[in-house]
Amino acid sequence: MNLDRALNGLLKLAIAGAVIAGGALGVVVVLDRMTQEYKIDHQAAERRTLVQRNAELSLSAMAPGSALACLDGGAGEAVENACEKQVFADPQRAASAVAYMAARLALLADVAATQPAMAESFAATRRAVELDRYGIAAHVLAVRDGCTAEQCAAFAWLHDTAALKANLKAQVYDQYVSRHAAGWNKEPDKQAPVAAAAPSAAVAAASEAPSGRPVSDKYDFPSAASIPPVSIMNAEPPLPKAVAPAAAQPKGDEEAAVPVPPKRPQAQAATPAR
Repeated sequence: MNLDRALNGLLKLAIAGAVIAGGALGVVVVLDRMTQEYKIDHQAAERRTLVQRNAELSLSAMAPGSALACLDGGAGEAVENACEKQVFADPQRAASAVAYMAARLALLADVAATQPAMAESFAATRRAVELDRYGIAAHVLAVRDGCTAEQCAAFAWLHDTAALKANLKAQVYDQYVSRHAAGWNKEPDKQAPVAAAAPSAAVAAASEAPSGRPVSDKYDFPSAASIPPVSIMNAEPPLPKAVAPAAAQPKGDEEAAVPVPPKRPQAQAATPAR
């Protein structure tokens, strides 16, 4: 009797243990599945973020008036060499090019660290860094990461590092800056005042205006350059005395200046007859 009770107790304990173990196993399976789903979702979110960053950088390079597309290495050597003046036109554009290349390098570093399987999707960006137009990528790696031609962490996720190493040794970016910095401090040419040029332009426009009938060749019009500019702020100069109007002369002088006709001779009286 006691033995049966003991066996029943052990059986109940075994059943309870099995239920608990099964429940724990189910919980583990559910947690593992949730973890896997979270990892998948997190990786998908990371991939979307990387793709979005790459798209935003590409849009900024294609903006109207932007010379950043020259840094991507897809326009050809002749076009990219012609872009040099635009990239280094002023300090602001040079700084924008450095910031743009720094963002490209940061993107490639994040791809290599979090999504190495996506590396080929960013082959164009990697190739632009490897070409390193104007030595900007080498400048960023040297300043930001302390890279040298002998050692740099970025070399691990790049295929061809020959150009980067050469630019790091020669400090090519600094050479471009030195070449164009002299023109950054030049003042723009001063233009002539508009008021001084306006009369000549107005006279020229008036003389060239079309009329209803052609002008004969016998007329000779003065050129616009021969007419002095007129200012309404200055008083008119006095006229010469030779051409002064007659109305300005005194009335007495005018009467004196008029010649008086001679008197008619009177007939002599007839002599009376004697």
